[in-house]
Amino acid sequence: MVDEQPSVELRIKQCALDLGFDLVGITTAERFERDERVATERVRLGLMDGLTWYNEERVARMNRPRELLPEARSVISMAISYNGGEASQTKNGEDPAYDDHGPSASGVGLTGRIARYARGDDYHAVIKKRLKSFVDRLPSVVGRPVRTRVFVDDGPMNDRAAAERAGVGWFGKNTNILTPTHGSWVFLCQVITDIELHPDSALKKTCGACIRCIVDCPTGAIVAPYTVDNGKCISYLTIELRGPIPRELRPMIGSWVFGCDVCQDVCPVNRKARLGRQPEFAWRSGFAASELTPLLELDDESFREKFRNSPVKRAKRSGLQRNVCVALGNIGDPSATPALIVTLEQAAPLVRRHAAWALGRIGGEDAERALRRALDSDQEAEVHLEVERSLAELLDGES
Repeated sequence: MVDEQPSVELRIKQCALDLGFDLVGITTAERFERDERVATERVRLGLMDGLTWYNEERVARMNRPRELLPEARSVISMAISYNGGEASQTKNGEDPAYDDHGPSASGVGLTGRIARYARGDDYHAVIKKRLKSFVDRLPSVVGRPVRTRVFVDDGPMNDRAAAERAGVGWFGKNTNILTPTHGSWVFLCQVITDIELHPDSALKKTCGACIRCIVDCPTGAIVAPYTVDNGKCISYLTIELRGPIPRELRPMIGSWVFGCDVCQDVCPVNRKARLGRQPEFAWRSGFAASELTPLLELDDESFREKFRNSPVKRAKRSGLQRNVCVALGNIGDPSATPALIVTLEQAAPLVRRHAAWALGRIGGEDAERALRRALDSDQEAEVHLEVERSLAELLDGES
């Protein structure tokens, strides 16, 4: 009796698992009609404002795999966990610096928080290298030359729609893909190919009646189930936004300086999420609770060195230092005042604006004197206005 050979689908999935991917699913190259319709509506409602590249033309392209690879027949969807904390640092996969009510005792002090996905190496480079190995092996797996195109959150491909339809996970109400084994702590990547493959079925799981992510979002950015107002999202405000953070949103950002994990930290699915296996995503020293005042001292060279091969560099030095000022203002510890005064006197205008805000929040005689000096000396109109408002609020709070 001849042993049956594994199907081509199983061989492809095993190849991906052997290369370190945690989850693999297959779907067709048909258009993601529902997702295109929903995303187009969000653009028209202004919920994607601030991301100028995210327009209706891009939405159409990202939901039509055959526009990305005309010969496309299938999409191989993969996920790899970035839940890279040491086992001794976590309990059921939860972030040790966070509990249901915000930063825990371990996060108190002049430290800020970096989203979990950015605490290791830059995922684009790590995963693209794995994907290259994967597509290089595909011809031998399927027994013929293949055409492919790969995506890792850096091109016009709807990763979440593909992952859902391929059965990798389901949409959470926070719009993240939730997987049964690794929660939402995963990077998604896709391989569009001309191989005709039998598709997997979408999972039947849902979030049910749970609305933890909606209730606990600090800025109320999840305006309805499965709908995020990009302009309120802390991840957008601390990473993609290049200008000033709106004053009314600053107090809600807490100590986040790059990204935000709140909607994932509170998600019940993530409480039993497995830790990742990849050493590249292990947390770098000091990245779970980053000391803040030294970040204000970085110049361009030291910024590049500290965040070499890190996603944090996407925020740019001025953006990160802007975020640090906001975090220090929210922490409210007077020991940050000297560093903020130097920042107010010497930093770029964008950072000076937020240093003024932080000094106004912290208060005290030294902060007041520094704001008065800046009011007399800073010629930058927007900085002057920020200083004026911060000083007025400080004095109003003291009266």
